[in-house]
Amino acid sequence: MDWDFAFKAANMFALLAWVVLILLPRRPALLSAVLYFGVGILCLAYTTAFGLILSGLVSAGEGGAGANFHTIEGVRDFFASDGGVTIGWIHYLAFDLFVGLWIARDADSKSISRFIQAPILMFTLFVGPVGLFIWLIIREPAAKRQGRWN
Repeated sequence: MDWDFAFKAANMFALLAWVVLILLPRRPALLSAVLYFGVGILCLAYTTAFGLILSGLVSAGEGGAGANFHTIEGVRDFFASDGGVTIGWIHYLAFDLFVGLWIARDADSKSISRFIQAPILMFTLFVGPVGLFIWLIIREPAAKRQGRWN
């Protein structure tokens, strides 16, 4: 399998979904597209690639010979392969996009300006937990103003 191509394709696909999420009007159909075509396809790519490696149908590449998920050394060996890095990266891309989508929907429901949302979403894109942490801090006062914490 061409792991370099898979890595680049996943990156471009996720970046397109992020551009849609950050820049385009948030209509229900658009948000559904980000969820099902963005997050969903990344999850499908992750599941397929991981399944192919686990089944032995596809090699993870050089460096993955001692891979297992029972020890830190085994996990390190898995991520030392191109397949392991690609699968791990797709995992990050899918979850960060899902979190970004949740932040955008939650911020819209709390009437938070898109100008405030954009940098938070950028942090979520580039350093996922940092963006989520910033949103959780900003979210609390907005939720209190609305008299709800959902």
